Amino acid sequence: MTSESTAPIIRAVLHPSDFSETSLVAFAHALKAALISGSKLVLIHVTDEDETQPTEFPRVRETLERWKLLPAGSPRSAVAELGIDVAKVIGNAPNPVKGVLGFIERYGTDLVVLATHHHGLDWLHHSISEPVARKSREMTLFVPTGARGFVSLTDGSVSLRNILIPIATTPRPEPAVAGAARLIEQLKCESGKFTLLHVGEEGSAPPVVTPDVPGWTWHSITRQGNVIEAILETAREADADLILMSTDGRNGFLDALRGSHSERVLRHAPCPLLAIPESSHVATSMPAMSSRP
Repeated sequence: MTSESTAPIIRAVLHPSDFSETSLVAFAHALKAALISGSKLVLIHVTDEDETQPTEFPRVRETLERWKLLPAGSPRSAVAELGIDVAKVIGNAPNPVKGVLGFIERYGTDLVVLATHHHGLDWLHHSISEPVARKSREMTLFVPTGARGFVSLTDGSVSLRNILIPIATTPRPEPAVAGAARLIEQLKCESGKFTLLHVGEEGSAPPVVTPDVPGWTWHSITRQGNVIEAILETAREADADLILMSTDGRNGFLDALRGSHSERVLRHAPCPLLAIPESSHVATSMPAMSSRP
């Protein structure tokens, strides 16, 4: 294993918040991601109103105390001792999408964690989740309203045993496969199952080399029919805790399935969805691992 393989793949986590219950669930996932990667966590709220104090932001220190990572009554400096840096940002802009994208363009991020809502991909009545994910071209974790997350807001525990990875020739499946293996390694999930799903004719699935992940097994299935319906049906049947997909920016999942299709998969998915761009350094920073075709 080279020294490059030990470098963190996430240096900054961005969570746009609207202070809703769904955002709190997404916040738990963002905080957990920052903790396991030892990265910076930025909580941002963009509004066109005159707000200067981030009084409604989730309380990071209280959450860490509830997760038993800090003793009760810890000083603010104790958060940094866990290896993370936290920033809370109030942005003033008439359009939340432009405000969040402007922040990303100026400061950068490696992972965006977004809540999605049943009344559409809305945040403060603006479409934000899909445009931010598509235009930022960063790894994006969607946490749908009503869907069970894999990180508990109550105690920070992780429940991740079944991961569904839809694959196709384009975009390449390798970033999703590598990202899934790396995620399990970092979260220290002892056992579970990866399911590779290809929607198409029998024998048309692209060849995929899967890394050995102790305690985890790989299963491949092929289905025919509508891609979105097949993903949702398989996710329910597999009792998926996470759907993980590669995207290629212009022709990936978020761009190819705009409008009603993308809204359906995000609104009806029984679990969070993680989109990993082909260009993401998740795959390029993966350590060399024994693998099988």
